Amino acid sequence: MTVRRLSSQPAQALLRQALALALGAAISLGLARFSYALLLGPMRDDLGWRYVTAGAMNTANAAGYLLGALAVPHWIARRGPRSALVGGGLATAGLLALHGLVQSEALLGLLRLLAGAASAATFVSGGLLAARLGSRAVGALSASLVLGLYYGGTGIGIIVSALLVPAFTGAGEAFSWQPAWQALGAVALLMTLLMAWGTASDGPLSASTGPAVPLHWQRFGFALAGYFLFGLGYIGYMTFIVTLLREQQLGSAAITAFYITLGLGVVASSWLWAGLLQRWQGGQPMALLNALLAFATLLPVLSTRPPAVFVSGALFGSVFLSVVAASTAVVRHNLPAASWPRGIAVFTAVFALGQIAGPSLVGLIADGPGGLARGLAVSAAVLALGAVLALGQRPLAAQRRPGGR
Repeated sequence: MTVRRLSSQPAQALLRQALALALGAAISLGLARFSYALLLGPMRDDLGWRYVTAGAMNTANAAGYLLGALAVPHWIARRGPRSALVGGGLATAGLLALHGLVQSEALLGLLRLLAGAASAATFVSGGLLAARLGSRAVGALSASLVLGLYYGGTGIGIIVSALLVPAFTGAGEAFSWQPAWQALGAVALLMTLLMAWGTASDGPLSASTGPAVPLHWQRFGFALAGYFLFGLGYIGYMTFIVTLLREQQLGSAAITAFYITLGLGVVASSWLWAGLLQRWQGGQPMALLNALLAFATLLPVLSTRPPAVFVSGALFGSVFLSVVAASTAVVRHNLPAASWPRGIAVFTAVFALGQIAGPSLVGLIADGPGGLARGLAVSAAVLALGAVLALGQRPLAAQRRPGGR
C-alpha cells in the first residue's frame, strides 16, 4: 500500500529530494562528527592525549557548530538555503582531508572548530529544507517522515565511517588515522556532489513562506531546556563509547559491528518515530526519547557483555537523532513557516551549547576515579533530567488558552 501511494510522480520527486538532503546529515554529522569516536583511540595512542584533551577536540567541534548555527541564517537570507547546504558540504570535505595532514594539537583543534562551523551550515540549512519539503508531502510521505529521512541520513555517514576507518587503522600502524581522515574527506566530497545534483531542482525547496511573526522563546522554555540537556548528555556517549568498548577488551570486528548497528538504528529511526512526531505538538516525544537514551547510555556501564552492548548501540542509534527531529517538529508545529529558519537556528544554538560542555565534562570525569564508566553514568543522569524537563513543554496553542500558562 505504501509503495502504491508513493508511486505518483510528485511523491517520487519529493522522495528523491528527501534522500538527497539526507546526504547533508550524513556529511555534517556522520562523517564530520561521529567518525571521531572511531579515530579517537588511535589518535590518543599516537599523540599521548588525556581524556580531557580528547574530549576537548569535540568541544572545539561543537563550538564551531554553534558559530556556524548563528551565522547560517544570515547566509540563508542572502544566498538561500541550498547555497549554504552545498557550500557547507564542500568546506567540510576539504577540512576533513586537512585533518590528515597535521599532528599539532592546536591545529587539530582549529580544524575541528572550522569543520564544526562548516557542518552546521549544511545541517541547519538541510533541516530547514527538509521542513519545507515536508510541508509539501503527499500520501504516505508525511512531513515527519521527510524529517526522519533527513536526520536518519546521519546513519549513512556512521555506517560509512564504521567500514572506512578500520580499513586504515585496523593494522595498528602509527598515525594510520591520518589517511583515514583524508578518505573521509574524499567520501564527503562525493556525497556533496551527489547532494548538489539531487537538489538541483530547488523549486519546492525555495517556495515563498509568507511573513514572519514575533517569537516569544519563554514559551519554548521546557523544550529548550530538555534539548540543551540532550546535547550535553548524548555527546559523551558518541565521543567515548568506542574507547570504552576498547578498554573493555571488545575486539575490533565486534566494535565495527557495534558501530554499524548504531548507524542502522539511526536509519531505522526515520520510520520508528515519524508517527510520534506527527501526532504530538508539545514536548512528549522529546521526553520519551531522552528517557530511552538515558537507559541506552547506562547499559554498557552496567554490563560489559556483548548482548547488552549491542542492545545499547541499537537503541541509542534508533533514538538520538530523532530528538533532533523532535525539536524541528516542535518548531514546525508551533510556528509559521516564515519563522522556521530562526526557530531551527535557536534550537540548534541551544543544542550546540550543550555539546560544547559535554565532551570536556565527560573527559574530565573520566580522567578521575571511575574512568569512562563514571563519565557515561553522569551523561545518563543528564539525559534523564532532560526527559523530565521536556515533558513540561505544551503546544503554544494550549499555552494561549485561558489558564494555559
